[in-house]
Parts: sequence; C-alpha cells; structure tokens
Amino acid sequence: DPQRTAFLLRKQWTLYSVTPLYRFSDARLRDYARLLSAFIAAEKQKGLAVEVGVELDIKVSVSSLPDLKGSDQDQAAILVQLSSRSAASSKNSEEKLIWSGWFCCVSGDDLSENVPEEFTCLPLFLANGGESYTSIVGSWFQKTFDCCFRRLAISPLNLSWMAAMWTGCKVDKTASAMELVFSVPRLPQPLNISYAIHPEDAKALWDTVQKTPGEITQEEVDVFMDCLYSHFHRHFKIHLSATKLVKVSTAIASAHCDGIIKFLQSQYLTGVLMLLTELAISQIQ
Repeated sequence: DPQRTAFLLRKQWTLYSVTPLYRFSDARLRDYARLLSAFIAAEKQKGLAVEVGVELDIKVSVSSLPDLKGSDQDQAAILVQLSSRSAASSKNSEEKLIWSGWFCCVSGDDLSENVPEEFTCLPLFLANGGESYTSIVGSWFQKTFDCCFRRLAISPLNLSWMAAMWTGCKVDKTASAMELVFSVPRLPQPLNISYAIHPEDAKALWDTVQKTPGEITQEEVDVFMDCLYSHFHRHFKIHLSATKLVKVSTAIASAHCDGIIKFLQSQYLTGVLMLLTELAISQIQ
C-alpha cells in the first residue's frame, strides 16, 4: 500500500543488522511502547537528555507495518516512532515526530527456518533521527530481547550490484541521472569523483549486457561496470577501477557505503528491502 509506506520515502535511513529477538510478541506492542517510554524518561534523568536546554515530553508509538513482507513466512515489520511536545507548550499543541526506526524482514526465510520458535527474526533495522535516540532505543531492545545491533556497511561490490539492478528497473522518463561516486585512496586530502550517466543511456547499456531478463549474474555486473569505467577513461584518462565505489544514486534509491539508504520509488521498496535483508542476514551469520 503506497499510502501506508509513503513516509518511508525520501528520508535518509541508517542501516543496522539485528540478531533474532528473544520472546518478542506482536500482541504486546502497546506494552512495549509504554516500557520504552519509561526507559527513555529514566535515561533523561541520568543526564542523557538528547536536546540541551529543552524539556521534552516524549511520546512513544510501536506499531506494525504488515505490508512490508516478501513472503507469508516473514514477520510483519515493526515501526517505532518518538514524538515530542515542549513542556512549556499547551497540552493541545501538535506533536512533532523527532525519530523513527523500523525492523523488517523481507524474504528472510533462510534465517527464520533456522532459529527456535521463541525467537523473532527481524534482521534489518533502519533509523532516521538523532544518533542519541537510536542509541537509547537500541539499548532498550538489546536489554529486553537479548539481541545485538551492528551498523550495516555496504561494500563496493554490493553497490555495483545495486547500480546494475536499479538501472534495469522501469521508471518515469523524467528520472534523474544515475550517479556513481568514487573515493580516491592514498591522498593527503579526501578526493571524490562523481560520475553521472543519463538514465536511458545506462538502461540501454544494461540491456546489451544482461542475457536473461529477471536474472543477474556477477559476470554481467562486472561487464556493466567495466563498460562504464572504459567510457570514463576514454574521456578523462582516469582509471576508476583504482578507486573505491562509495555511493550509488538512481531513480529507485540511493545508497552509501557507510550504510545510508534513501528510498525513492514505492513500487520498488520491497525489492530494495529484500537485498538489504540479505546483507543484514549475511552479517549476522
């Protein structure tokens, strides 16, 4: 349902992998919201207030996002939201969303089949908001469900796969250019190279490379990237193969090697999440 997931689009999400949650229950989401709210209040009492000089009344919401599933075996996604209202403002004032995070598992059957029943598999966690809130919420989940959070980085190899896969997706003709950002190693000062390709040109190249529509091989991804590298070298005499791919931006999504993602098309949301779920599971295992 695009309307229910629209708020996930065009925001910058930080990726984490999460080990299975012990004795987590969908039926207790309201209880979890109340307990997490009390935990945040206790952390603020310790002097860990996340906004200096402003006393915030923080409301916690924990809800289910049943649409974000790849198969019937997947656990429904869980959304956690923190809203604030200044203590100085009136009780009727509008609440402001200050942090969001969600757990999901899209086509994560391999992980789900190999864990005991009392564990819930939601291997991918995405956060948008202050790192201090992410730390507090993550700490509560780790203590309550005996799980572990780890930042999820994206390797240059996986970024090249994303570039190839997302290039092959059908989008509006007014789609923005595909952009690849490369980091040049071993320099005294950081230097990035940005390489933009017209989306129709990138799609035409991919169509000549891909042998079987709907299937992608590592060889095809390598050929696709080598063609882009050769074109760049012909014009600028720079070997991009000697650099590190750090970011991919397309009309479908943008992804950074530090584990930052931005979703841009609702119809491809589950497809992107399926790939990220796979990366999260590989890190857990």
